[in-house]
Amino acid sequence: MRGVESMTVQTQTVDRLQSLLELYRGGYRSQVVDQTVGKLISLEVSQSQAELERLAARLQGYEKQYGMTSDEFYRRFRAGELGDAMDYVEWSIFCDMYRAIEKRLNSLMK
Repeated sequence: MRGVESMTVQTQTVDRLQSLLELYRGGYRSQVVDQTVGKLISLEVSQSQAELERLAARLQGYEKQYGMTSDEFYRRFRAGELGDAMDYVEWSIFCDMYRAIEKRLNSLMK
């Protein structure tokens, strides 16, 4: 049930953001909305940067253990050169997470 509630909240949030976007595209302006959106984005940027730092530390642990960069590992793992040991699967997941957060940060900082 919790997943359904989460999807409903997400849908409501998207609908609300779209409503604000439509208002702004139509010429509406609000200092309160501007400041609130700015603060929300700043908070998301800070949290995303903290997540990146935590993931970077985990990636560095794997890099040290296996003597290769995460980029090299990811390329080789995706090419099927390294097998499917649990460490490699986890490392791959952390690489995917790191890239997703980088992408999120790039979007937030436009």
